[in-house]
Amino acid sequence: MCASNTRAATASATPVLPESLLGKAISYTRNQWQYLSRYVIDGRAPVDNNILERDIRPFATARHSWLFSDTVAGAKASAMVYSLVLTCRACNVEPYSYLHHVLTEMPQRASDADISDLLPFNFAKRVQLATTHP
Repeated sequence: MCASNTRAATASATPVLPESLLGKAISYTRNQWQYLSRYVIDGRAPVDNNILERDIRPFATARHSWLFSDTVAGAKASAMVYSLVLTCRACNVEPYSYLHHVLTEMPQRASDADISDLLPFNFAKRVQLATTHP
């Protein structure tokens, strides 16, 4: 918002108590204006974060289930699986095919072997190469 528009809006605005809920909301908006308007400046930035909200919903829902994990190790294992599945989604990798590949490949490797090629983003590159260079 340019300075002249701010002055005009301030001059014609109905007074609001700063400590009221509306006053706090207005204060928050004015203090965050740089961040709230960023999507207008950079067209690549989305207006909302619906993609992120959709991706973390299963994780947030599962938190309740983790309360009933028998052990800390079980809760950590669940968190790792959720993390892998969400990373697959972020890399446009189908989670079932990824997990199938990892679970068939892991037993064939030594326990101290480098498994970084099994991470979802590396798996995505491998699948892409296989489909473009048959």
